[in-house]
Amino acid sequence: MENPPVAIHKRGVRDTGIMINGQYVEIAEKIPDIIVPDLTGCKLKPYVSYKAPEVVQSEFTSLDLFNAVYSKKIIEDFKAGKLASDGSAIEPSPNEQLTPEEALQGARKTGSDIF
Repeated sequence: MENPPVAIHKRGVRDTGIMINGQYVEIAEKIPDIIVPDLTGCKLKPYVSYKAPEVVQSEFTSLDLFNAVYSKKIIEDFKAGKLASDGSAIEPSPNEQLTPEEALQGARKTGSDIF
C-alpha cells in the first residue's frame, strides 16, 4: 500500500512563485526583502534602561490646543492694539481667514498632524 500524500500546510506563508505546466516558477518580485538600516556610528542604544525616569504626559485638552496655536497671536495683537472692539483681529492671519469647510479639509489632509 502506498503512503497517502502529505498535506502541505502553508498557514501564514505566501508562495514566492507559481506553477506553470507542472513546473514551479519563482517570481523575484514575490520574494521578500529584509531591509536593515546601517547603524554604524549610531550613538543610540537598542533598548530603554529600567533606570530611565518614567515619563507621564497628561491628556492634550482643547485648552492646550488653544494655547499652542492661538494664544501667542492673540497676545501679540492685543499688545500691538490690532484687535477690534469685538475681539477679532484687524489683520487676520491666513489660518484665521479660513472658512469652517476649508479648515476641516485642511485638517483631514495627510501630514496635517505635524506642526
